[in-house]
Amino acid sequence: MPSGNSAMSTMSDIVLYIIAIFLPPLAVFARTGCGADVLINILLWFFGWIPGTIHAFYIIWKTSPERNPTPAYSSRY
Repeated sequence: MPSGNSAMSTMSDIVLYIIAIFLPPLAVFARTGCGADVLINILLWFFGWIPGTIHAFYIIWKTSPERNPTPAYSSRY
């Protein structure tokens, strides 16, 4: 049975995928913050909607909490 946290992260991923369809850089910014990924996505988005959207989908998938669970014993600095 999935936990509440698991369902919430899945829901946030779905919302980000929907945002990525319309504004890919916004979805990447929401997931990774202001950094190289956002700048790359903006550049790809200028080349066309499809490259920016594909990159945004990749970033959302790659950084999903479902894909990369943080162990309970680890600490973030």
